[in-house]
Amino acid sequence: MTLAQILDLIRQHGDVAYSLVFAHAAGNGLLVVLFAGYAAHMGAFDWATLVGVCWAGSIFGDAVRFWIGRRFGTRWLKSFPRVERAVLLVARLVDRHYILILLFHRYPYGIRNIAGLACGISQLPASTFLAINFVTGGLWAVLVVSIGYGFGHVSEKVLSDAASGLGLALLAVFLALMWLLSKRLDRAVERN
Repeated sequence: MTLAQILDLIRQHGDVAYSLVFAHAAGNGLLVVLFAGYAAHMGAFDWATLVGVCWAGSIFGDAVRFWIGRRFGTRWLKSFPRVERAVLLVARLVDRHYILILLFHRYPYGIRNIAGLACGISQLPASTFLAINFVTGGLWAVLVVSIGYGFGHVSEKVLSDAASGLGLALLAVFLALMWLLSKRLDRAVERN
């Protein structure tokens, strides 16, 4: 399937495509949101609607993880000791640096799920979490969608229509680099 076919599929099934982006934004879907920003530049999504969908998905996903952490704590993680240790470590960090954690936890791959649970386990009041989550979710949505959109703009300027295969390859390289960067950040956070 070519990039043009994927973009046409998104245009034809807009509501389903927005729903899938919402689900990925609620999970740990940085790469999907980046690609959606690229697709917005190519006219498959509306930029403002996409930002709103990603913002809502981000807020929803983190609120669910917060609620799970608040409701169940770590007792259900006893069979996953490595995850439990990570959640408890991040919960201690949240108690001391909750604004920084909530500002940056969405970016490194894999950290978002642990941080959401840790926020629920921490002493952070739910109202404070929800307010900061609202703001940082919006910042994340605007930034990530805009980066994807900007990549679309740059690739369109650099590449001609005849080189669309190269554009797809550059997109894949860009997404792979973002993934590698997020993995390195994930490892750095684990070491601390």
